[in-house]
Amino acid sequence: MEESEAEKPEADEPEIDGPGLTEPEITQPGADAAPVAGKAVVGVSVPGARATEADDEVAPRPGDTLGDGSSETAASPGRRPGDSSRSSHSPLRLLRVLHPRTVRQAWRRWQGGHPGAARGVSLAVTGVALGIVLLALLLPNKREQFHLAAFTRIPVEALLGAAVLIALPRRPRTVVAALGGVALGVLTVLNLTDIEFNQYLGRSFNVILDWQLLDDAQSYLADTLGGTVALLAAVAAVLLVVAVLAVMALAVVRVGTFLGRDKSRATRGLLLVSALWMTCSALNLQISGIPVASEHTVTMLKYHEQALRSTIRDERAFARTAKSDAFGNTPGSELVPDLRGKDMIFTFIESYGRSAIEDPIMAPGVDRTLAASTRALAGAGFHAKSGWLTSATYGGGSWLGHSTFMSGLWVDNQNRYRTVTSGDHLTLTEAFRKTGAWDTVGIMPGVQKGWPEAEWYGLDKVYNAFQLGYQGPKFSWSTMPDQYALEAFQRLAHGRKHDKPLTSFVILTSSHQPWAPIPKMVPWDRLGDGSLFKGIEAAGTKPQDIITDPTRSREEYGKSIQYSVTALTQWLQRYGTDDTVLVLLGDHQPIARVSGDHASRDVPVSVVAKDPKVLDKIADWGWTDGLRPAHNAPVWKMSAFRDRFLTAYGSTPHPSRN
Repeated sequence: MEESEAEKPEADEPEIDGPGLTEPEITQPGADAAPVAGKAVVGVSVPGARATEADDEVAPRPGDTLGDGSSETAASPGRRPGDSSRSSHSPLRLLRVLHPRTVRQAWRRWQGGHPGAARGVSLAVTGVALGIVLLALLLPNKREQFHLAAFTRIPVEALLGAAVLIALPRRPRTVVAALGGVALGVLTVLNLTDIEFNQYLGRSFNVILDWQLLDDAQSYLADTLGGTVALLAAVAAVLLVVAVLAVMALAVVRVGTFLGRDKSRATRGLLLVSALWMTCSALNLQISGIPVASEHTVTMLKYHEQALRSTIRDERAFARTAKSDAFGNTPGSELVPDLRGKDMIFTFIESYGRSAIEDPIMAPGVDRTLAASTRALAGAGFHAKSGWLTSATYGGGSWLGHSTFMSGLWVDNQNRYRTVTSGDHLTLTEAFRKTGAWDTVGIMPGVQKGWPEAEWYGLDKVYNAFQLGYQGPKFSWSTMPDQYALEAFQRLAHGRKHDKPLTSFVILTSSHQPWAPIPKMVPWDRLGDGSLFKGIEAAGTKPQDIITDPTRSREEYGKSIQYSVTALTQWLQRYGTDDTVLVLLGDHQPIARVSGDHASRDVPVSVVAKDPKVLDKIADWGWTDGLRPAHNAPVWKMSAFRDRFLTAYGSTPHPSRN
């Protein structure tokens, strides 16, 4: 069969179009073709040729065996089409039909009989391969960047790659194309991972620091949607990665093969597109503000390379920073003297961010709750001042917010977290313990395994999820309702008699995503062991009902914040004393699906007390009266709070130096 000009193989080394790797023997009309031992004879339809049975079935090679090791011919001598004995071996026949050699031969027979259609299929496959490569080269790493203009560009990387592939002979070209395809597949996987990280954590994936977060993600799915779903998701993720790498390698090889068939024509086309790219670059032509001449992949490679270098440099620099502490050598007698005799409570409300107070969907309900809670607290003699803190994390990684707030250091990645928690940088809770005037306790309903950080936080005793006596159901990721956790705090720690005042570190969990189902407030004297929450959990919204719906997610998130604020302020009204001082704040904003793609990292923070002298000490902070900070209230970095707090309540700096 004569090939078209575009389909001709290279002159230096023949190539086969389509899936075939070797040329089959072609039987010409009237020719006596003796079969060669070990090689199948394949009939190809040509004009005037009479179809034979050999055309319909590939002849078995000598030595081909059945599943029991016997020769197929020996197993069924003289077998003819239609013999019922064939049905017993239908699985083996199916495997034989699907064997790559058989598929290639079938493709060749079809190609010989339908040259026009075969050429169309070949060009279509090449077009798909080229589209896949261009898509990968232009793929953004943020969801909001997905629009048509992002994919109507000319990637310079495609031009450079084409030049290399055209210049190489067949075998080296195939190897280079496969390796380049795998590399492009890796970059594609990184871009896809960046999309999800930007959506959930407001930043790109860090290839050094973030691997453990993948395990956390699987645990979250298991807690939210069940272990089976989590396992299937993990398997699907692995298969997706393998598929992306394989498809990208095959696509680049296919494009390279196409370019190598007619190098002169491919070179002319490359020069033409290169001239177009240079013209667009020189004129700075843009579509919707995006340059047509693209260097996107080069930019992404530079970005990841700079991120790696920055991570390595930052680890060394932060280790030095963590050893310097303005209050590191302050004796206990000079720490927080103005709070002597007070019961201090530092409480984090999960995902409590600025969006809860200012987003048009969530804000009305949350603002009503904050206003009602402020009035209720005032009726019990408590007053509050509130401001804003900029969290070190976003969408997740709560432990980074906790450690930043308590240590006064900016802890925005896992390396920094490991460094600071393995050192002796002073935390707020440790400062109270260091005085010798307070006992310290941690209430951690979200902790379900060993937590060595307790010592660094300076906690004498920690109650984790299994030590609070809860016998009710989990609410997705949250192990127990906040109301129950606070009642357990009262029963196990705050309500007991102590020789010293108590400093407590409480981390609430009910407003953790996916915000379904959400607990409901029940009478405090009916909480018991939490069993009464079984009916509430069963009747609640299911995570899968809202997890893909941004509007419902916002609504349910707002309700969860209302619940957590109500539970905490009701607890304070019920159990707070004249000496109780509560510092409550959020750890980070909720994920972008709820807070928006360009939300700030600000979280509300409030100081609540009965003793007016406590709030007088921070009067110069400029904070808003009540639990709701004004839009223009002061905004500090979360790491600034520790030193301001210690200074406001009479602590004297005695720095420790690196």
